[in-house]
Amino acid sequence: MITIGQLAGYIGVSIKTVRVYHDKGLLPEPDRDASGYRRYGASDAVDLIKIRTLAEAGVPLARIRDLRAASDEEFRQALGDIDDELSARIRSLQETQGRLRRLAAGRLVPLPGEVVAHLEDLACWGFTPRWVDLQRDLWILVFATHPDRAVALFHKQAEILSDPALRQLFLGYDHAHDLDADDPRLDDLARRIAEANRERYGSDERPGLDTGSEIPALIQNRVNASSPAWERLDSLIRAQLGT
Repeated sequence: MITIGQLAGYIGVSIKTVRVYHDKGLLPEPDRDASGYRRYGASDAVDLIKIRTLAEAGVPLARIRDLRAASDEEFRQALGDIDDELSARIRSLQETQGRLRRLAAGRLVPLPGEVVAHLEDLACWGFTPRWVDLQRDLWILVFATHPDRAVALFHKQAEILSDPALRQLFLGYDHAHDLDADDPRLDDLARRIAEANRERYGSDERPGLDTGSEIPALIQNRVNASSPAWERLDSLIRAQLGT
């Protein structure tokens, strides 16, 4: 017979761990000798090895007692269930890790990869960093508030910008930011944008968010607040389209 310290040393765990297993009911407490010390035999050592093996494999302590009393089939099924749970936890941790890395890179609210790639394209096409940042913020708002519509709206916007002629109109809108609000070039740009809208959509309703949503107004207000020229451009376009 051996002491708790000897048992722990032979099996490679701490005395505290053995006591935890006693408290959890995983390892029955042995009888004590005349001096009041616990004395362990070979069967206790074998039991402790089994418990340690399961614990090191990631089996929660709350499940170990049931597993040790399970049949072979029940044992395999239970381990399969635990494996599935661990896989789900790993995926969750990987997602958390990804979010942390995006935060470390300065992207507080992550967007879908295709949106990120599109924003990178904007910079390559000559849009200003101010416009790219504005678009990022606006898509964050749309994806957060209307996740069911955001992807479809994004695809429509990306399709529009894939047309070089239409892209030039957006570039014109971007670079109009620093114009005076009464600059006559705004009138010409508003006319061309309105014509492109009528040509693309005719009398059909333009794609947007749900009826009654306040988000489009919030977005346009954000744009207009950025520049007096943009505010007047918006007003001119609305007048041209009769909206």
